[in-house]
Amino acid sequence: MSAGHANAARHGSGPDRDQDVDLVGVGFGPANLALAIAVDEHNAQCGPGRAIRTAFVERQQQFGWHRGMLLPGTTMQVSFLKDLATMRDPSSRFTFLRYLHDRGRLADFINQKSFFPTRLEFHDYLLWCAAEFTDRVRYGREAAEVTPVERDGAVEAFDVLTESVASRQETEALRTRNLVISTGLVPRMPAGTAIGPHVWHTRDLRLNAEAIAERPHRRFVVVGAGQSAAEAAEYLHREFPDAEVCAVFTRYGYSPADDSPFANRIFDPAAVDDFYRAPDEVKQALLTYHANTNYSVVDGELIEQLYRTAYQEKVAGTERLRVMGTTALTAVEELPDGARAVLRSLTTGEAFTLECDAVVMATGYTPTDPLQLLGPLAEECLTDGQGRLRIGRDHRVATTDRVRAGIYVQGAAAGHSHGITSSLLSTLAVRSGEICDSLLLGRAERDVLTGRGAADASPAGGVPVAAG
Repeated sequence: MSAGHANAARHGSGPDRDQDVDLVGVGFGPANLALAIAVDEHNAQCGPGRAIRTAFVERQQQFGWHRGMLLPGTTMQVSFLKDLATMRDPSSRFTFLRYLHDRGRLADFINQKSFFPTRLEFHDYLLWCAAEFTDRVRYGREAAEVTPVERDGAVEAFDVLTESVASRQETEALRTRNLVISTGLVPRMPAGTAIGPHVWHTRDLRLNAEAIAERPHRRFVVVGAGQSAAEAAEYLHREFPDAEVCAVFTRYGYSPADDSPFANRIFDPAAVDDFYRAPDEVKQALLTYHANTNYSVVDGELIEQLYRTAYQEKVAGTERLRVMGTTALTAVEELPDGARAVLRSLTTGEAFTLECDAVVMATGYTPTDPLQLLGPLAEECLTDGQGRLRIGRDHRVATTDRVRAGIYVQGAAAGHSHGITSSLLSTLAVRSGEICDSLLLGRAERDVLTGRGAADASPAGGVPVAAG
């Protein structure tokens, strides 16, 4: 945005806007999809003129959720009942059971006697939900800039400038009373490494593997000890029968995930209340105690499957699956037709190399910083003693008093305040209802302040457009 446009936006006139809405969601993954569902169901029940108008911005050209890890046969680690709606409203038309009924597979799914659909099926469920909101999502666009709209010194709204991913010159402006940032995660790579033709992150595993499926293969190296790493090793071993697969990690072996009933209570909606109220030292203790429910752990059945495979190959004398524990990756070199992994044994100190078709980094993700999008508005957001965003129980960012418009954060950026489920699917349904309720409460408070009643208030309290 030019300086002239930015200055105009701060005084309320701004660039020509394509639409005024009550909520702009940045990112349209499962979190903001769940919010779209909650808002849609509120709108279906509210009186005339009380609907919440929404618009979402998503850089992908179509809805997609971890497409690179939609590996055949992999299952969800979360119950289908923790879909985008059931725990908020079991009667919702967006539940996984409604999806199964619509697809004609309800009886077939029940006969599986499992709570855990395949990842491919759950992704199809997400696509089924997302299809209802195509008219509200700007696919292939990024939120490039957010500028405040001021009236009498108070920030009453935001102008969100979006750009086409394909053509940065193609822009659109949205004015909104509320902003919900849900921009997900970015791949984390080991120090000194970068994604390249033969250095992959699991985010892109399936797409990259399919692209080289026709050629002869020598070896793949998979770095990491968590669920994605184990799934990647199993997938490559199965799909490339001519290749050796080396699973490299600093632990002695894969560690099983704790999915026992009492430990699973950490994923309950009520656990978010407990975590939010707890002192910082208790929060940290809870994250430490229950890290083995989610972080760097593997489903027990998959561990046993991999062990059986390695043992049976040892018996047969053809060891294609090599589990290399207590081993660290120290460097990766790109080669014309592959990569060279430089490794070091932690127990002996011995260094050695493995030439391979690709090194697959199953090294996790880093949350994006929501403040990067806000520009100067970031200075209006309050932080705690550790420089972390202060986030209300309703997921609204605490700001200075002059900011009356709402900024909400979903995802890992709220992990320090809301706990382990912030970046997971487990509480999406309930969280989306909480944010929707917060939007309605904010509207009611504005109606009282402005003297508006239900009959004459515009949607969500209206989005004021101050005179230039």
